[in-house]
Amino acid sequence: MSGIYFLIDTILPFEWTEFAYMKNALLAVLLITPLFGLVGTMIVNNKMSFFSDALGHSALTGIAIGVLMGIDNYLISMMGFALLFALCISAVMDSGTSSADTIIGVFSSTGLALGIVLLSASGGFAKYSGYLIGDILTVQPAEIAMLAVILAAVVVIWYLFFNKLMLTSINADLAASKGINTRLTEKLFVVIVAVIVTVSIKWVGVLIINSLLVLPAAAARNLAKSMRSYHFIAVGISLFSGVSGLVASYYTGTAAGGTIVLIAAVIFFFSYFLNRMRAKA
Repeated sequence: MSGIYFLIDTILPFEWTEFAYMKNALLAVLLITPLFGLVGTMIVNNKMSFFSDALGHSALTGIAIGVLMGIDNYLISMMGFALLFALCISAVMDSGTSSADTIIGVFSSTGLALGIVLLSASGGFAKYSGYLIGDILTVQPAEIAMLAVILAAVVVIWYLFFNKLMLTSINADLAASKGINTRLTEKLFVVIVAVIVTVSIKWVGVLIINSLLVLPAAAARNLAKSMRSYHFIAVGISLFSGVSGLVASYYTGTAAGGTIVLIAAVIFFFSYFLNRMRAKA
């Protein structure tokens, strides 16, 4: 990491880069935000914003299970529960017995309540309440390496399966008629979202992780004129919000996650009004 730190000091000779924890946070932001921007486009297209929110809420239950089982690395228990949770939501939605928003709402509230009950029963809820708001400044070099691997894997999957994912989201029947296994494609996307949400929750927080997935993509949809530009703009907005929010939080003494979301929200409202003005012209 010393070589990367030296590069950051050379390119960004500012006060905030003098601290190792800010360098780590910057690297994490540069890796996490493209994931949010990329995956967020499909979440917005599929109208699955509440789905990612439900996965975030399930993190507390995953932590509680880890505590009860004596697992030191809570990421393992969170990941396992999030994947099971996501696949269960997907399976119930496929049954068609209730509307998607109802099913996701039920799972979301249940997952959050179960996590709170289990953690409070052991008298340790306050110890894990930090997961509600997250702290990007606590990220460690080993975790940055993990984020780099996940980003690379998601980019490869996106390159290989993007057309299938997109066609399935637009018209599942048409996708099936072209020989695409729509169930498998949907499950693949659900797993990707579950992994990204679970890995990021420690630094982003349960309360705002959904905002970071949805806002950049929603803003990009207001500005983009093609699917290609939609993705590039979403990633660009996500990166800009992440880096500028991190720097702004250092100088203002505010929470990094919340500051990043506020900047993304300002960009969304700007894109919304710009899109309306463009439509009236």
